[in-house]
Amino acid sequence: MTWKINSSINAKIDRFGVILDKVSLPNGDEKTFSYLDFAKGVCVLPISENKEIICLKQYRHAIKSWEWELPAGMIEQENDSPLETAKRELEEETGFKAEHWLDLGSFYPSPGSTSEEIYLFAAAGLTASEQNLENSEQIELHKLSMEELNSLIKNGEFKHGAGLAAVLRYKLIVD
Repeated sequence: MTWKINSSINAKIDRFGVILDKVSLPNGDEKTFSYLDFAKGVCVLPISENKEIICLKQYRHAIKSWEWELPAGMIEQENDSPLETAKRELEEETGFKAEHWLDLGSFYPSPGSTSEEIYLFAAAGLTASEQNLENSEQIELHKLSMEELNSLIKNGEFKHGAGLAAVLRYKLIVD
């Protein structure tokens, strides 16, 4: 069952690649596929010594809304490891460093329309450092119990896909 790419058009728009592939399917039919190609990313579930989760409330311009999230970001350089990126994003967005890291694997948030892969981590042994936000980041920090976070998830208030994946993977691994 071979899929053959007959032609491909790539356009770079800011940090996104837009790709249009003309493909011959295994049955001989031709189909056009378009998708976004952009950097891989990370998401961190930070857990304090009191078992509180450090959550963010962040303004997201694409949906013009303040959203509950976990610390996350993109892997900027191809040779940067997901773990090093996760450590950087945790400190930049929350002002905390972590001593202990648990690899929760990765996932594809929307493989039908993007090539993005996000690596998930849990972080513990937190110590205060210094928050270093980008000029476009507006972030409020909140320490929530796992029960409070579960409630936000159940009520549909916490919609951050990578955060949802991180919480689920963590619970499946730890429970």
